[in-house]
Amino acid sequence: MRSVRCTIKISKRGKHGAPSKINPSVAEWIKDILIAALIALIVMQFVKPTIVKQHSMEPNFYTNDYLFISKQSYRLFRGTPELGDVIVFKSEIEDDNGIKKLLIKRVIGVPGDVITIEDGAVYVNGKEIDQSYTKDNYTSGSLKDVVVPADSVFVMGDNRAVSIDSRYEQVGFIPFDEIVGKAVFKVLPLGSFGRIGNPYKE
Repeated sequence: MRSVRCTIKISKRGKHGAPSKINPSVAEWIKDILIAALIALIVMQFVKPTIVKQHSMEPNFYTNDYLFISKQSYRLFRGTPELGDVIVFKSEIEDDNGIKKLLIKRVIGVPGDVITIEDGAVYVNGKEIDQSYTKDNYTSGSLKDVVVPADSVFVMGDNRAVSIDSRYEQVGFIPFDEIVGKAVFKVLPLGSFGRIGNPYKE
């Protein structure tokens, strides 16, 4: 009886039968994805993209405006909020789903400042401040010699008639540790693209 000799060619494969080498184009693609993810992670430590969902900051910010918030302005860079800064902060006000809202307002008083609101005017430390950047150039309500406590700010919206802010118990003074960051750049709409200024510094 003639024996039959069979030759079996075995390709070189790694453990579990997987190819021993990764396609160079796939490896390059994976590397690009990992680099992009790392960059995004680093950027997110400094910047928080935010969409305006309120009318309280008109005429300077409108619903669906897209902003960049600097998360480190008052932390890593050891800065403190100043009169005129626009900030995003955690509030106790809940939405329809019971989730606490992030609010965007303008800083009007810093620790130690004395705030008075009278006859539509706002006074900080006895001096009337400019309101020409607001929607109506008028502030409703009445406050008399309210002192901003340590490590907190007093905030109001630019659209004072509809803004729920530090004038009301629902918001009150904002502790520094509740501040998410400072609004520094408007991305959308493109017609308003640019740095967010401070009306008390320009």
